Amino acid sequence: MEITAELVKKLREKTGVGLMDCKEALKQSSGDMEKAIEHLREKGLAKLQKRMGRVASEGVIASYIHTGSKVGTMVEVNCETDFVANTKDFQEFAKDLAMQITASTPLYVKREDIPEDVREKEKGIYRRQALESGKPEKIVDKIAEGKLEKFYQEVCLVEQPFIKNPDVTVKELLEELIVKMGEKILVNRFVRFQLGETLEE
Repeated sequence: MEITAELVKKLREKTGVGLMDCKEALKQSSGDMEKAIEHLREKGLAKLQKRMGRVASEGVIASYIHTGSKVGTMVEVNCETDFVANTKDFQEFAKDLAMQITASTPLYVKREDIPEDVREKEKGIYRRQALESGKPEKIVDKIAEGKLEKFYQEVCLVEQPFIKNPDVTVKELLEELIVKMGEKILVNRFVRFQLGETLEE
């Protein structure tokens, strides 16, 4: 397939990556746009792994209050420089995250944040469910691990499907932004408020 200037331009607009890198990615993927994006993401993330030890002390605190003012969120998203923190893409990502948290009620940023006792308790519940439904002992752990993966997708922000496009996860969205901005970016913490949720019945 011929790699046209129009195709290269389209990929550059989607990813923000340089023209030569876009052209090379399209060559490697035989003109397939989705594969080219994946190629650039992998290449960019590999390059950026070297930067992940750097300090990300800049960023923004974004908020979202849902219509009716009964539920809302504040989230802190960090990057390395004030320049990136002030870009439209970075700020929109942070606002989208605040909306995501408000709508999808995650409990943690990532699976590594889940306390071990919570993880073990969930796994124990899934094991018992599998045994009670008559599943053989030898596959019970495998079933429990599979259900644990679904649990992570529900309670961990970065593993949730993105509310504006459920075909991608928040983590994939974050990785795209990291590649585009060329900096370490991380979701640090969030707090979600729901009116009356701490009041006694």
